[in-house]
Amino acid sequence: MKAFGKFVLVSCAVLGFAAGFTGCNYNAMVAADEAVESQWAQVQNQYQRRMDLIPNLVNTVKGYAKHESDVFTQVTEARSKAGGVINVDSSILSDPEAFARYQKIQDELGSSLQRLMAVSENYPELKADQNFLALQDELEGTENRIATERKRYNDMVKTYNNLIRRFPGNIFAGMYGFEKRSYFQAAAEAQSAPSVEF
Repeated sequence: MKAFGKFVLVSCAVLGFAAGFTGCNYNAMVAADEAVESQWAQVQNQYQRRMDLIPNLVNTVKGYAKHESDVFTQVTEARSKAGGVINVDSSILSDPEAFARYQKIQDELGSSLQRLMAVSENYPELKADQNFLALQDELEGTENRIATERKRYNDMVKTYNNLIRRFPGNIFAGMYGFEKRSYFQAAAEAQSAPSVEF
């Protein structure tokens, strides 16, 4: 009878330890997952800010550069593409292909905005316009915020992915359905140095 009591006591202790260990891992994974989703919302917030600035910027440039219609069309098309996916839900974070498509659309929008800003170099009176200067500053600030929030997102994803891929977290991650998240990556064009000619 005494041996049976010890067996029950040891079994209860082992089960209690396993339950506590599992609960701690699960809670840590939930916290890391929430941190990733919260940071994703911050990235979305900055992308929305950029989307809101574009119409005012385009209209200001249009007033000075009426014959640059192809650039305006490119910006408008890129904005409408991004507008369809700007507020995507967090399920995109677990789908690497959808995440890559989303990132590509945002990169295209950024490139079209750079072309729009390059147009302004041809119009000295536009570069001196106070509305344009204010919008340009807002856009530059927003692009910096986007870069900062994307870096923070990548940091959160690194923490989360480490948690679910290391032992013993990988066992519990599989049991509870926690999946690896995708990182933001530099656009393909950023991989090669720009050529500078004088």
